[in-house]
Amino acid sequence: MTFLPLHRLALGLGAIVAFSFGAVAVAVAADNEFAEPLTALAKGELRQIAEDPALVAAIMAQNAMTAGYDAAKIDALDKQWRAEVDAAAKPLIDATLANDASKYLAKVQADSAGKYTEIFATDAMGLNVAQSTVTSDYWQGDEDKFTQTFAMGADAVFLGDVEQDESTQTFQSQVSITITDPATGMPIGSITVGIDLSTL
Repeated sequence: MTFLPLHRLALGLGAIVAFSFGAVAVAVAADNEFAEPLTALAKGELRQIAEDPALVAAIMAQNAMTAGYDAAKIDALDKQWRAEVDAAAKPLIDATLANDASKYLAKVQADSAGKYTEIFATDAMGLNVAQSTVTSDYWQGDEDKFTQTFAMGADAVFLGDVEQDESTQTFQSQVSITITDPATGMPIGSITVGIDLSTL
């Protein structure tokens, strides 16, 4: 396949390069050399995961609740989540992990034989809706995995940096795509999947 460079822009400390990959706009962290197989994965397996009815229903239900949240409310929820990560009582985290969509993502990860290292989905505000494991924060709305997918339209794909897991000595990359309403095709949230690159 041929990559057609569209533009390069600096975001934070790193650079993101945008490509036209077939009919899909792909934003790629500058050091990700696995763009082609990861994009194919995003357009295939990950798209199927994102279209699961239980996941879509959970996102749409949460969107109805969070549409009116202001920055202060979002910040308060994110702080609560971060505090709960190391706390004995975890009401917000436990409620999220217990929903049907999170159970679905946990099963997808378990069935992947190590290919997927984490999976989490957000609503239209960038707040967690479902996840296979506990994330370090609740709000993803200020991160590329959300801003380079949800805000960019239904077919957007974002490929994160290639990172080494010190504990396992494996190399991983996060792949994020937009989740859409199957009835309208409009973006409703995003999903991010950690990929063990040795499985590609």
